[in-house]
Amino acid sequence: MGYKNTKECLDAIEAKGDLLRIDQEIDPDIEAGVIQRRVFQAGGPALLFTNVKGCKFPMAANIFGTKERLHFIFRDTIETVERLMKLKMYPMEAIKRPWQYLGAPRTAYHTMPRKLSEGPITTNETTLAQLPQLRSWPMDGGAFVTLPQVYSESPDSPGFAGSNIGMYRVQISGNEYNNTEVGLHYQIHRGIGHHHAQALKKGEKLKVNIVVGGAPSMTIAAVMPLPEGLAEIFFAGALGGHRIPMVMQPNELPVPAEADFCICGTISNEQKPEGPFGDHIGYYSLTHDFPVLKVDKVYHRSDAIWPFTTVGRPPQEDTMFGDFIHELTSELVPSVFTGVHEVHAVDVAGVHPLLLAVGSERYVPYAEERQPQELLTNGMALLGNTQTALAKYLFIGAKEDMEHGEDCHNIPVFFKHMLERV
Repeated sequence: MGYKNTKECLDAIEAKGDLLRIDQEIDPDIEAGVIQRRVFQAGGPALLFTNVKGCKFPMAANIFGTKERLHFIFRDTIETVERLMKLKMYPMEAIKRPWQYLGAPRTAYHTMPRKLSEGPITTNETTLAQLPQLRSWPMDGGAFVTLPQVYSESPDSPGFAGSNIGMYRVQISGNEYNNTEVGLHYQIHRGIGHHHAQALKKGEKLKVNIVVGGAPSMTIAAVMPLPEGLAEIFFAGALGGHRIPMVMQPNELPVPAEADFCICGTISNEQKPEGPFGDHIGYYSLTHDFPVLKVDKVYHRSDAIWPFTTVGRPPQEDTMFGDFIHELTSELVPSVFTGVHEVHAVDVAGVHPLLLAVGSERYVPYAEERQPQELLTNGMALLGNTQTALAKYLFIGAKEDMEHGEDCHNIPVFFKHMLERV
């Protein structure tokens, strides 16, 4: 059974001897981020800061900082989820090896959220100013939430099936924001972008919940490049090994019952300057206008812990996210992108700027002189769909030419193969 909340997860990690408590006062302004980065680079334990300057809430970092810790957190479900991903690609596997899929019905049951009228998250309220004011880099424009789960639903199709959970940039102080405003930085092609566009078309405000903490599987779901039509809340239940409990309130968005914090509000067409922000590409994203969330309520549970990470030049903790995502979804690539065998968003390049891929070239096998045709189709699909559309540069080679087992995860070998053909 997976962990239902942050405290439960950290208690298990601590019992394993993989968590360090820091009782000395730590400043969330720069200092906490520096400590997290140094411990991550050293392959160190998860961190729990129990004495946060200017804030009553403890902070936790480096929870997902090693592959071993990620596997420990999801040890009861990872194999089943991997098999289900493979089953989408190879449906006959369930007939050939049915014993490997005996847990599938239970996992399918776990995908359905459990509706509640109340939960730990709705027992207390606070304000933005009382939250940990995490600033990771000297030129950051204010305090940011670095592990948010931003929940929204389609105004055209409300409900869990039409929901989106994304990890977008969230600024909770600084610039022109007052004490009830949050900057929400997202790209238009993201799920929340579609929801926002639908709301504006209807002349409505879009309700948004910014969730922090709760089930670890919710954090992973927020960064997963899932196929169109598969809501992140369903995946979170499968990976978490339990139905995600959601507090249902009249005329409000559902709130994860076991979350540590939830900032509830609405966005319209109002924008304010957001940033700068020390980004994963190794330099600051500059200040630009982005939507403003008007905050209605800030909930927190009684034993709330604020999970955070540092975004910056790779490798960072989100490198572990990328590796874990590849581990879970590599079998899905051909089912999402026909003709594409594998993809690699290169972490050392900042993830989004550089994408390597292995595609197919089968359109005209009879041609005496081969020209890239199917590869162009593959490339356009990668640059126009899902999170691969964020790539700035794409190198794609034909699997038919890779006679010595080259793959795009062996970067030197892949580039040698590509450059020999230029």
